[in-house]
Amino acid sequence: MSKSVIIVGASHAAAQTCVSLRQGGWDGKITVIGDEAVLPYHRPPLSKDFLSGRKEIDDILIRPAEAYASANIEMRLGVRIASIDREAKTVTTTEAEVLAFDKLVLTTGARIRRLPVSGQNLENVFYLRDTADVLAIKAKAEVSTSAVIIGGGYIGLETAASLRKQGLEVTVLEAMPRILQRVTAPELSSFYKRIHTEEGVRILENVAASEIQKIGDQLSVLTKCEQSLNADMVIIGIGVIPNIELAKEAGLSVENGIEVNEFCQTSDPDIYAAGDVTWHYNPIYDTHIRLESVPNATEQGKTAAAHINGKPKPYNSLPWFWSDQFDLKLQIAGLSTGYDDVVIRGDIETGRSFAAFYFKADRFIAVDAVNAPRDFMFGKMSLTKGANIDKVKLADGNTALKDTKV
Repeated sequence: MSKSVIIVGASHAAAQTCVSLRQGGWDGKITVIGDEAVLPYHRPPLSKDFLSGRKEIDDILIRPAEAYASANIEMRLGVRIASIDREAKTVTTTEAEVLAFDKLVLTTGARIRRLPVSGQNLENVFYLRDTADVLAIKAKAEVSTSAVIIGGGYIGLETAASLRKQGLEVTVLEAMPRILQRVTAPELSSFYKRIHTEEGVRILENVAASEIQKIGDQLSVLTKCEQSLNADMVIIGIGVIPNIELAKEAGLSVENGIEVNEFCQTSDPDIYAAGDVTWHYNPIYDTHIRLESVPNATEQGKTAAAHINGKPKPYNSLPWFWSDQFDLKLQIAGLSTGYDDVVIRGDIETGRSFAAFYFKADRFIAVDAVNAPRDFMFGKMSLTKGANIDKVKLADGNTALKDTKV
């Protein structure tokens, strides 16, 4: 009888896993099950081109429907899995349909972290995670003049840039002392605060929302420091939580995500996981991490498919990310966590192009490059090859990048 692979979660990782399975020689059944009623799509454009109206849903699909059909991949959309029976090797949907698998891949991604304040469920208060969220935000933005965004991370700032481009008055609230505090250096936070301020966005740091109220036709965000900010709409973006519940209830090993080995296998050798939901070891940084990253989801999808097809290829990719805000393209290679020094090349004080190189104990560990693709590629290649950089030479803007390698 033909063998079957079921992939739970119609995500970036799912879109890659199913196609890689078929390309790698899997001739059995492949079923992708997702709770959204839409094919797998690119999530990064949601807070950018999709929100601004420059792209429609069909423009952000990872692959068209014909690609899955021609590869004989069944897409079960708008379906939610309720449980996994590891012994029987079945999954059960919320409609009580039981489906058998030989191999199971969990690409369940993450969900929004909710703000624990009164009023978060009021009309015209939005979270931004999927296409339905953005369509609702777009519709409201078209008839609004002002917005308050709670959360000064990348999603919050990208959303602020998109709405500001559409002419809305935008205020960003960040509860921590600076925007982007969890992910980057103070120099980068100051730079993005300057850019957003220059573009007309109001940034309030060290200000936490305490309640959202409806005042007439508007909303009012009350803060713990007793401010009141009125707006037509409120958008909350304070991070995400990995969807580990299915795995945990099935008895799989779970940490800050579903724990997987270098082949994306979970603690059950017939069950794999890939993408934002995985807790995995990264040999480059010698630590376990969970990454919310398209490149990570794509590479882990390839890794899981290769192992299922009997062609094991361990996952050991360098983490990298990007963010688009106004005319700025930020490209990040590596993980700056734990850095003790940062070297800036370019004009971060008044310009819009520079690169920040992070070091830990004189070892180069990451780069943040804004409108500086050559610096990004240099840093990315250096990290991939394990090459170090001389900080003194790097700090000298007259020294060519290629001459800074140790």
